[in-house]
Amino acid sequence: MIAYRMIPLMLATTAIFVFISAPGGAAEIVVNVKNIESAKGEVGCGLFTDPENFPMGKADVQIWHKASTDGVQCHFKDIPAGIYAVSTSHDLNGNKKVDTNFLGIPKEAWGVSNNVRPALRPPRFDEAQFALSDENPLVMTIKIED
Repeated sequence: MIAYRMIPLMLATTAIFVFISAPGGAAEIVVNVKNIESAKGEVGCGLFTDPENFPMGKADVQIWHKASTDGVQCHFKDIPAGIYAVSTSHDLNGNKKVDTNFLGIPKEAWGVSNNVRPALRPPRFDEAQFALSDENPLVMTIKIED
């Protein structure tokens, strides 16, 4: 009789163990930024979920690295499954934003996921978006240009 009473406890313990040891559904996004023309300044990578902020507004996560002509790698860790877009820029003057001219055209090199570069307008979120769906790292290369 006591053994039967222990079954619910054993099942509950097993369920808790399986839940705790089950994967959390978070993955890593690795962004390789290429075509950096000088080692001056920093290269920033912004991860976006909000189309309204993309590509030059407030990112959900922002990472900065010292610029290198060999390229820069940004790692976004523990990112839950979802739809995202990435923008990158080479900040030459240390103000941590993309400087633009009086027409709003960037004066510093930039790029976005899917390497979208429309003529005469900024890229849209839907053009640069990608899906993150599992625990395998997603690796992309973004080529920045003026």
